[in-house]
Amino acid sequence: MPEVEIKDKNNNTVGKISLRDDMFGSQAKEGVIHAAVINFLANQRQGTHATKTKGLISGGGRKPWKQKHTGRARSGSIRSPLWRGGGTVFGPQPRDYSYSLPRKMKRLALMAAFREKLSNGEVVIIDDLPLEKPRTKDMISILKNLGLDSKSVLVVLPERKDSVILSARNIPRVSVTRSTDLNTYDVMKYNVLLMTKEAAARLEEIKES
Repeated sequence: MPEVEIKDKNNNTVGKISLRDDMFGSQAKEGVIHAAVINFLANQRQGTHATKTKGLISGGGRKPWKQKHTGRARSGSIRSPLWRGGGTVFGPQPRDYSYSLPRKMKRLALMAAFREKLSNGEVVIIDDLPLEKPRTKDMISILKNLGLDSKSVLVVLPERKDSVILSARNIPRVSVTRSTDLNTYDVMKYNVLLMTKEAAARLEEIKES
């Protein structure tokens, strides 16, 4: 059963936490991680892109000129794709890019991504983030003490804590999430995961939808 040191806000070791072998002991599976990341990005796409087809262009109800004896090519509408300002042929239309992955596959990808971070020393567990009121300066001080001030950091909490969210929102490359909202994309996106010990313990309860 792997153990990870628990730090305080001054980067002093104050204990250790044990992580379950069946969740964090397996090797990272790059194919599964890749599939989960692509799925997450696809599900974020709005799919609202659209171009106007011939039927959506205004005007063009009258034939520009008669069919014969003009010396010009035959034409039926100024909305034709052949004309400047006409409709677009086979252009993008609104669509839904989202699709589902099996829940077990998403969970496996998340655990594999976390294991990879853990093996690379990119997971820092802190006993608590004692921010009673929002103050960016205090959050910066904690990150600096932990040696994380020059890295992108995802702060993982067991539950929503407004004082931490407000303290971190103006710090570049720092975001805050709950352990139940953690996903493979966020784990791979940030250089370091900064987790409270309670958030790390709650990872065992994660069930991605």
